[in-house]
Amino acid sequence: MGRAEARRARKRGSRRAKRKRGGGTVRFFTFKKLLGAFFTVCLLGILGFIGLYLVVDVPASANGQATAQANVYKYADGSVLARTGFNRESVPISDIPKDVQHTFVAAENKTFYQDSGVDLKGTTRGILNTLRGQGKQGGSTITQQFVKNYYLTQDQTVSRKLKEIVISLKVDQKLSKNEILAGYINTSYYGRGAYGIEAAAQAYYGVHTRDLTVEQGAYLASLLQAPSQYDWAVASDAGKKRVQARWNYTLDNMVEMKWLDAGKRQGLKFPVPEKPKPTAGLKGQKGYLVKLAEQELAKQGITEEDLAAGGWTINLGIEKKRQSALESAVQEKLTSKLDPKTRDVDADAQAGAVSVDPETGHIVALYGGKGYLEHYLNNATRADYQPASTFKPLILATALEKNSTTQDGTPITPDTVYDGTSRRPVKGSAIGFAPPNEDEKDYGPISVQTAMNNSVNSVFAQMGVDVGLESVRQTAGRLGMDAEKISARPAMTLGSMGASPLQMAGVYATLDNHGKKVTPQLVTSAQRGEEAPVDLPEPIGEQVISRTTADTVTSVLTGVVQDGTGTAVRNTDYDIAGKTGTSDDNKSAWFVGYTPRLVTAVGLFGEDSKPPHPQVTLKGAGGGGRVNGGGYPAEIWAAYTQNALGSEVSARFDLDTDLGAGVAPTPTPTPTPTEESESPSPSPSESSESTSPSPSPSPSESETSEEPSESASPSPSESSDIPLPDGGGDEEEQDTGNGNGRRPMLG
Repeated sequence: MGRAEARRARKRGSRRAKRKRGGGTVRFFTFKKLLGAFFTVCLLGILGFIGLYLVVDVPASANGQATAQANVYKYADGSVLARTGFNRESVPISDIPKDVQHTFVAAENKTFYQDSGVDLKGTTRGILNTLRGQGKQGGSTITQQFVKNYYLTQDQTVSRKLKEIVISLKVDQKLSKNEILAGYINTSYYGRGAYGIEAAAQAYYGVHTRDLTVEQGAYLASLLQAPSQYDWAVASDAGKKRVQARWNYTLDNMVEMKWLDAGKRQGLKFPVPEKPKPTAGLKGQKGYLVKLAEQELAKQGITEEDLAAGGWTINLGIEKKRQSALESAVQEKLTSKLDPKTRDVDADAQAGAVSVDPETGHIVALYGGKGYLEHYLNNATRADYQPASTFKPLILATALEKNSTTQDGTPITPDTVYDGTSRRPVKGSAIGFAPPNEDEKDYGPISVQTAMNNSVNSVFAQMGVDVGLESVRQTAGRLGMDAEKISARPAMTLGSMGASPLQMAGVYATLDNHGKKVTPQLVTSAQRGEEAPVDLPEPIGEQVISRTTADTVTSVLTGVVQDGTGTAVRNTDYDIAGKTGTSDDNKSAWFVGYTPRLVTAVGLFGEDSKPPHPQVTLKGAGGGGRVNGGGYPAEIWAAYTQNALGSEVSARFDLDTDLGAGVAPTPTPTPTPTEESESPSPSPSESSESTSPSPSPSPSESETSEEPSESASPSPSESSDIPLPDGGGDEEEQDTGNGNGRRPMLG
């Protein structure tokens, strides 16, 4: 290499070295800037926190929730029906056993006795999760949770979280650990409407706080994570597993912290809490109304915790005079005639009723049972008893809506003639079914109108098959029944499914409302303080069957009242349509009826007064024989309606139909084969359901079904739901209704 080239090489090396030295300087100054920015942010954060610390003080008083007011439930006229408030009683720390105190610390904040009141790591995580919109997050200390419960709100915002941190630091300096722990335990919500450990101890174990065991304390401490989900009485299987895991976690932490001996820990068993008890002060019908209102609000997203926070004004559709009239009618026509001391069966009779305004859909009166504190289950909403023959109008409605025909092609109308022979096997069904009529009465050729009047089972069993059982099931769903729980089998035609008075009131209210869907609703408005009112669904919905169909069924049902099983409610002052129902073995009896202004469903249920309260017969209740829908239920309905209608007693149905008993016949009707073959309608005394003021002493359905005449018995291949003297054929081929072993109805 020459000298010139060597000089050029040295110059190039010198330039590269300068560039390298320059690049390192750039990186150095960039790092310095980043580090400076970081420290600047930290400094600003510290200064901001110091400023916040100086500005934010511990509030002088508790928040609104810590001193919340009661919830107020009002009648339709604005007067107060009931008040429910915070179920809370604070106890001093000395009343809380030391082991129980430790369960809360072990469950929520093991370092409580050593920390400064704030978990910065957990709080930072909570703030970040809040900013990400991930909802409620853990990480708070017991001190922070006490501050949130007592001084602040449950809002999930960054500003509230920052205030919580500052106040917690100051509270930790101001109050002792025992004072903070007592405040936390006494202000927390445990579910079942219980605020504070004393209310929770009573609600879950029926004991005072001072008598709680460590196992029970661990359960109550575990509840705080998710009170509604971890309540053993209502928890799902997954919820029960989670609360048990939380319980074990709490006790294991106590062992780790040397608060519980490991040997004693091994011997502890999960303490299953007691079933919920009715809230005091909700005696009589008030408890049923308050609980149903809560259930309706829950469907709109108003949780148990929301209601337990208090401050709600909840208006109901209940009209004070009508509510009083319904309670008086049950007392006068039923309970005054029952004597449980003399007749055991009288203690088994349970009544339930719902009355609805068909124009608004509001529940205007409700009877849930003997009293909320005596009979916790609401008979107005229970759906475990068969509605029996009150289901038959839905079969006719389906036939009219679908323009169905009989198997020989004859259109099905109220004038169509069917064979009303008792135990006549249905034709066209893959499942054998031959139901008896009540008292094994044979009607021969009979019109649909007369069959409805007298609740003739053989006619509607065949009609259901002619129309299509699946179509009938779908109609039931559109009208308001729970179609998912109905099996499309022949026994369905006689009301073998379960249904509640509330459901049946909705079905018949839809008929009364000319086919426009009515979903009975108790709550008319609900609001907490100055917050926006709860958005409630509209009780009146869309047209679910045509007006002509609904009005024709109404017209037919007036015949039941005028010349059938419902004559006990007949009244010339106003129009009435309705249907009786009496289930197999006389376990339930119904009357569901309506005027143009009011729809009321009354059910009577045989429930054994002794645990576990199985369904039992009503036969003999009140000193009579069989209890039919035309007896006590119809009498209650009539007495209530007479008083409840008030100035509306002259109302008449406005029917868009030319069929049924409610339509006056033409002056010169043309004879038809149907009219010629129709046998005369039996008198009320011959009807298949009692129409006398008191229950008929005639034999029970179960007795008549066990002694059929040989000529009426189907052959083994024509299997029946009813056991025949010779066994009735192959059991596997028989229709059991809805798969739950229920037998068909006879009324």
